[in-house]
Amino acid sequence: MTTVLITGANRGIGLEMARQYSQRGDEVIAVCRTSSPQLDGLGVRTIAGIDVASDSSVGELAGQLNGMAIDRLVHNAGILERNALDTFDAGSIERQFRVNAIAPLRVTTALLPNLGRGSGVFIITSRMGSIEDNTSGGSYGYRMSKAAVNMAGKSLSVDLKEQGVSVFLLHPGWVSTDMTGNTGIDVEQSASGLIERMDSLDLGQTGTFWHQEGYELPW
Repeated sequence: MTTVLITGANRGIGLEMARQYSQRGDEVIAVCRTSSPQLDGLGVRTIAGIDVASDSSVGELAGQLNGMAIDRLVHNAGILERNALDTFDAGSIERQFRVNAIAPLRVTTALLPNLGRGSGVFIITSRMGSIEDNTSGGSYGYRMSKAAVNMAGKSLSVDLKEQGVSVFLLHPGWVSTDMTGNTGIDVEQSASGLIERMDSLDLGQTGTFWHQEGYELPW
């Protein structure tokens, strides 16, 4: 049985990953700011009231998990705010950096004592953070924050490799959730693909960037 911690697990992709992991018999720790009836209905361990953008809140999470081994740490919490060149909003860009780029590093650092040889850190990022793949511009805060978390994940993969902890960047596809205005592929398909990638990747591939469909993405 695998112990999986998922941030942002109260809805969307995080909720569906929690559902699929639980259904196959893994132990799920669902972390979120506020739980939901759908999450409560899964019967998994839920730690609510956690803001991944807050040092003190993440410290509280670490305290609750003291001594617990985590096999998979899945950074799913994220926000998307639209930023075009003619509607520049520095505050919006900073908010996206705090949640999308800094929070995964904050949570990983706080939970390092829970990660052992064979553990994996999985950052749900986006191909919108790929510099090479950017052909449409715009979305400044989201693109910049995802490019930044890609770099954070790459550095983590280097720093944690000797400890036997692997780190991967995963793109879920354009998924039909509240964040995307309910357009895109089904959340069930995305979550299934993400879990399949997590099952298949190993330490020899640490520090790589993957589409949930199974192919590597350009930086």
